[in-house]
Amino acid sequence: MSNRNFRELLQTKWDQGRFVCVGLDSELSKIPEAAQHHNDRMNTVFTFNTQIVATTHEVVGAYKLTSAFYEALGEAGWAALRQTINLIKHSVPGMPIILDAKRADIDNTNKGYVEMAFEYLGVDAITVHPYMGQKSLQPFLDRADKGIFVLCRTSNPGAGEFQDLVITPSWDDEMNWGLPSRSRGESEPTRMPLFQYLAYRVSRDWNEKGNCGLVVGATAPKELAKVREIVGDMPILIPGIGAQGGDLEATLKAGVDANGRGVIINSSRGIIFASSGADFAEAAGRETEKLHHAVTDILKSK
Repeated sequence: MSNRNFRELLQTKWDQGRFVCVGLDSELSKIPEAAQHHNDRMNTVFTFNTQIVATTHEVVGAYKLTSAFYEALGEAGWAALRQTINLIKHSVPGMPIILDAKRADIDNTNKGYVEMAFEYLGVDAITVHPYMGQKSLQPFLDRADKGIFVLCRTSNPGAGEFQDLVITPSWDDEMNWGLPSRSRGESEPTRMPLFQYLAYRVSRDWNEKGNCGLVVGATAPKELAKVREIVGDMPILIPGIGAQGGDLEATLKAGVDANGRGVIINSSRGIIFASSGADFAEAAGRETEKLHHAVTDILKSK
């Protein structure tokens, strides 16, 4: 078992004022010619990632790798994914690494996903979806040393189709979670969107080992504010800044905890594909610095 504890790694970065997460969503077709190794997909992706890491690591607080872009390349992609993770771990010691895989299945299948993510790849955190419930996710939740980011209110178009459905928690849930009390059988029970119910469930019931976080998109600042109110100082991974159009100031105002921390601000395409020319790595570095300073300036003004 790795001795890297995700929450400690993340806390160290927050102490350094680093809240930006660079998403290495290194889609092969978008990688500039300057990084291309023709007929060698593994080295193309790995070379690209290596140069992005070299120009961004001094100000970032985490890296996030979306597994789909690597899995699509088969054996070459898996090799590039693993080599990129090893590069970050050895060249930037103490840098948190998140695998954005959105895994979840029945519990014995999840044991395989746990082995893949935390032992074979050696990442520090993973994204999961909650639809199959806590018991199925227990192999993830049992890993006190790792970060388990549960999808809550996402940034994609159509996210509200299920996540905004209004539901009624049970009376026992209301009591256990300390919601405004009411008499059992009262005609007007508490009602809330599903994403809020999920935030209560994860923060109150699933987080026994203090290793849970939530994924909430920057395109939904009002929902993000409500989630933060519910979960206290739990880490929130926030995609949607940059190419997806999330408002940074509104996101930070809604997302930081009482100590002005608690957020992982992810930008992927807006950083790594800032230039399609030979200066792609330098452009990525400039965009990362720009986002880092923007975050810092907003937090100082709060």
